[in-house]
Amino acid sequence: MTSSPHHTLASEHQHVASLVELMKQEQQLLVALDADGLAELTPKKNALLTGLAALSRQRHAALSAAGCEGSEAGMEPWLAVAGNPEVRGQWEQLLQASRDAKELNRVNGMLINKQLAHNQGVLNALRTPTGGAAAGMVYGATGQTLGAGPSKRYVIG
Repeated sequence: MTSSPHHTLASEHQHVASLVELMKQEQQLLVALDADGLAELTPKKNALLTGLAALSRQRHAALSAAGCEGSEAGMEPWLAVAGNPEVRGQWEQLLQASRDAKELNRVNGMLINKQLAHNQGVLNALRTPTGGAAAGMVYGATGQTLGAGPSKRYVIG
């Protein structure tokens, strides 16, 4: 039994709207540097994304069965033939929610990159002794610096 491409739109929109809400929470957790909160959010996001992918595959299969391209690009031709303003409205709502999710993902990615750069700077500061004169020195397990530079010993032969 092949369904119509519009049968998944309401569920897809619900999934994307839930994803947007989770991404807003994620953004707050990123700003607050709450790693535990982020860890709790990740499985929820993954479940929504898995469900959304399954719904998209169903819609793509229905588009193919209707003789259109089995992808997002196939919706416009199908909508033009279907001529249903309500379905077109649902599609436009889904597209807008997807754009919102994409923007949140971009901003959250920037926050993650900013934190990674900060963490890398801190790690580099820990690796470089004050004054930077002894390049190549790192901290050992005891907290003391270990020289990785050239040896001061001479070989006399």
